[in-house]
Amino acid sequence: MKIGIIQQHNSSEVELNRLRLIEKISHLAKDGAELIVLQELHDSLYFCQEENVENFDLATAIPGNVTETYAKVAKDNNVVLVTSLFERRAPGLYHNTAVVFEKDGSIAGKYRKMHIPDDPAYYEKFYFTPGDLGFQPIKTSVGTLGVLVCWDQWYPEAARLMALRGAEILIYPTAIGFESSDNENEKMRQLNAWMTVQLGHAVANGIPVVTVNRVGHEPDPTGQTNGIEFWGSSFVAGQQGEILHCASSTNEEETIVDVNLERTERVRRWWPFLRDRRIDHYNGLDLRYLD
Repeated sequence: MKIGIIQQHNSSEVELNRLRLIEKISHLAKDGAELIVLQELHDSLYFCQEENVENFDLATAIPGNVTETYAKVAKDNNVVLVTSLFERRAPGLYHNTAVVFEKDGSIAGKYRKMHIPDDPAYYEKFYFTPGDLGFQPIKTSVGTLGVLVCWDQWYPEAARLMALRGAEILIYPTAIGFESSDNENEKMRQLNAWMTVQLGHAVANGIPVVTVNRVGHEPDPTGQTNGIEFWGSSFVAGQQGEILHCASSTNEEETIVDVNLERTERVRRWWPFLRDRRIDHYNGLDLRYLD
């Protein structure tokens, strides 16, 4: 499968961000991309650096005008498109939602972010209700996609459940970066941990992983911090955790990566982790903590 990824630096102008994405989607499609993945909350700045009720105005209904725009883009370019939107479900009820569009412009499915962080500069619990759709892969014409979002990428349980339900590839739209007060060693530890845990999901489940992150500096609207330097480094990994492509840590990038989904069968024969799982002794994984 030819997978297109778009790593972009956003501005405060939503329409401009969207127009730039649409242009890049068209370019990738013309170059042969069959599946295109965008970064988390790609239409705007990462507004979760502050708690501001006015930011709820950025949310959109699903379906609605914004999904109609991306549906047309998917159809016009004959691609499966993975988007990441701020969903207004009802007054006062919002989600961080990935919407997957089929090549004909129809909505193949959606996933509402399940794990919601609440850290300095990542005040997502103020905005997003935890997802209620579970870990259900989305079937498309190019394969069955295990779509998760950002903070979900730290949880092996989410990746495993997607794999057990038939996901052929794990996809993570992402927004993560450095806090300016951390020293260079700490920054590298965080970046390496972020990549390592996701490569572990590829290995443990024998399926590829696609992670598309934001890039560039976004200021803190409150002025309380120096903002976030999103570290880019979007990557595609194969079934054994091999890096097929890793994007720049500082620059925008749009590229196509070839991924062989048929390798999953061979890799799982060599490393039969699913066969050897001791499901009769995993009681307690559904508990918060075992005293």
